[in-house]
Amino acid sequence: MESLERKINTDFEKFMRGIESRVSLLENELAKIKNAQRENIHVSTLEDANKEENAVANLDDDDEVDLFGSESEEENEETKKIKEERLAAYAAKKSKKPLLIAKSNIILDIKPWDDETDMKAMEIKVRMVETDGLLWGASKLVPLAYGIHKLQISCVVEDDKVSVDWLQETIEAIEEYVQSVDIAAFNKV
Repeated sequence: MESLERKINTDFEKFMRGIESRVSLLENELAKIKNAQRENIHVSTLEDANKEENAVANLDDDDEVDLFGSESEEENEETKKIKEERLAAYAAKKSKKPLLIAKSNIILDIKPWDDETDMKAMEIKVRMVETDGLLWGASKLVPLAYGIHKLQISCVVEDDKVSVDWLQETIEAIEEYVQSVDIAAFNKV
């Protein structure tokens, strides 16, 4: 009995490591996309700077050059426009940058009242608990004792949106099926 439980736990741990590695790969791909976007913005900024340099180089030789830094009103307005455009582009870039969302991977052990509890109906009721920032994952029945099984189910929650206490209390409120809810594993993603 213990070896079966150990095997199930080992299989479940392998499954969770697989999920964690997939999440890590997705995060790496997202970082690559962000870097590519930064490079595109950098290239466009360099192109704008080259255009400005070419405009200055094309000035007529007859134009007066003010060595003491006083600028005409036209140049001052152009500089202000360029500055405002760059600030607007920077603000737009910052607003598009996704915030890092803290998430946790939780494995719950949900115990029924007795061996006559309909475990499939219990799982359906548990999965009906829905809220923004909660995503249900894989589940399995794990032998507990005397023919009683517990439901072991995984979920991913956004830490700012879903409280673990709220989740436990909400599941425990399914009193016709659920006796208690324990946290079997809790990992930050």
